[in-house]
Amino acid sequence: MANTLKGKKIVLGITGSIAAYKACYIIRGLIKRGAEVQVVITPAGKEFITPVTLSALTSKPVISEFFAQRDGTWNSHVDLGLWADAMLVAPATASTIGKMANGVADNMLITTYLSAKAPVFVAPAMDLDMYAHPSTQKNLETLRSYGNHIIEPGTGELASHLVGKGRMEEPENIILHLEQYFASKEGDLVGKTIMITTGPTYEKIDPVRFIGNYSSGKMGFALADECASRGAKVILIAGPVQQTTHFPMYQYHAVESAQQMYDVACSLFGDVDAAILSAAVADYTPEQVAGEKIKREKTGNMTLELKPTQDIAATLGGLKNSMEERKVLVGFALETHDEQHNAEGKLNRKNLDFIVLNSLNDKGAGFRYDTNKISIIDREGKKDYPLKSKAEVAVDIVDHLAEVLKS
Repeated sequence: MANTLKGKKIVLGITGSIAAYKACYIIRGLIKRGAEVQVVITPAGKEFITPVTLSALTSKPVISEFFAQRDGTWNSHVDLGLWADAMLVAPATASTIGKMANGVADNMLITTYLSAKAPVFVAPAMDLDMYAHPSTQKNLETLRSYGNHIIEPGTGELASHLVGKGRMEEPENIILHLEQYFASKEGDLVGKTIMITTGPTYEKIDPVRFIGNYSSGKMGFALADECASRGAKVILIAGPVQQTTHFPMYQYHAVESAQQMYDVACSLFGDVDAAILSAAVADYTPEQVAGEKIKREKTGNMTLELKPTQDIAATLGGLKNSMEERKVLVGFALETHDEQHNAEGKLNRKNLDFIVLNSLNDKGAGFRYDTNKISIIDREGKKDYPLKSKAEVAVDIVDHLAEVLKS
């Protein structure tokens, strides 16, 4: 997955809230992702967490006062504002939010905010009545009108032991807001909409039985996160799976049967720039579905009449040529024998731009593994990749997709 925070310079403003301890987790998370963090803390913030702790985590002196020593040395809020790629105020108290909204430049954090040229993110933290107060809401609206990004607080038990909205959002989710921002501005798929199918389909035999397969959806979810981390709007169509994405999806459609996946994919194909068909869609479905559970004692031996499901890849491949705007179509082939020949045949029959081949004969590849070994085949040839994690395989596939979209 693309690391959108690598090399980014982040000013972290910490204010006088009990949630100040969570700033340590924010710092750790940002640095782990390759960011450089400079802490600016208010005098009240130092009552809740010590500069020594913060300095140890960032490997930088913590800035709190305008003047560092009595020899004329001073901290330049202007330089800090120019240095940063983003400024994050977390936690942001009602007092600090009010000062930011009204330009009350009485501490180093506020003057740095007023000098910042970078995007500013604000994570409020306060008691529920303070957060709900009209003055706080007005100040937040003012900050939004200035172009600041407000990270909504969560609902739960507060320091007052009351329960309601006002607790600072969790550190991982705050960091995710920053990741999403930079992905939407800098990724090589910014402006693109990508549709991805993933997971198995279940074809009902009766209310309790179905025909399915071993697909976990891990590969498709890795592809969804990779595309989102590079700025794409991702439409994810998923069969019955237990997976989650790191990034929020532009659209998420949960389906069960091959027919449902077919209907959703066909209805959305005209709105996308590319489709990655990684789902393990059933080739056959029962001719008839029993309305009640089939009883072994009454039925004895049972014969299922199966009919072919509608071919999503072939249908979209046919639609592709009739559309005004170019569509890139990516297929998957999981084979057990004569792998390359079968994959090349599918590439041509279904009018795909390229196909991702993996073989069940390769150890560590295929269903339910966290790793995969693939080959990418297009009309110019075949490129083999070694065994990698599915997250790394997703990078290879999306790299190839990005090149095709540029061509």
